[in-house]
Amino acid sequence: MRNSLRAAMALALVPLVAACATPTPSPSGQPGTSRTPPPPQRPPAIPPSRPQPATPDGFIAPRVMNAAGLEFVIGARAAQLEQTFGPARLDVLEGDARKLQFVGEACVLDIYLYPMAPGAEPTATYVDARRASDALDVDRVACANALKR
Repeated sequence: MRNSLRAAMALALVPLVAACATPTPSPSGQPGTSRTPPPPQRPPAIPPSRPQPATPDGFIAPRVMNAAGLEFVIGARAAQLEQTFGPARLDVLEGDARKLQFVGEACVLDIYLYPMAPGAEPTATYVDARRASDALDVDRVACANALKR
């Protein structure tokens, strides 16, 4: 008796469960077959706003940061920067570019050096500064002055 009652209850639930299932329409609009999603679309390419002119050998002159108060950094060579700030914590070379990182209690100072002409020694062209604790941006001039020897 118990088994027949269980079987009857199970059969009574089948239409309810079937009603919950909704068929996925096919591309033809007929239910019961699956539909493949369309391929993702690529965003259109955005051309550079003002491409830098290249020399015949392909050299592109870097943009140089122009920030009041950083005149003692921008344009300096690596040796001059290490005289000003002490030994760099990081010295990363990538091609003809270089990144020096100086650290103190006040902040982390990243200085990017690029050659201004083919074969020239890299000089500082850009500075970035952040707090070491949470990497939030800080004033570049204040950071550079705080890290001076």
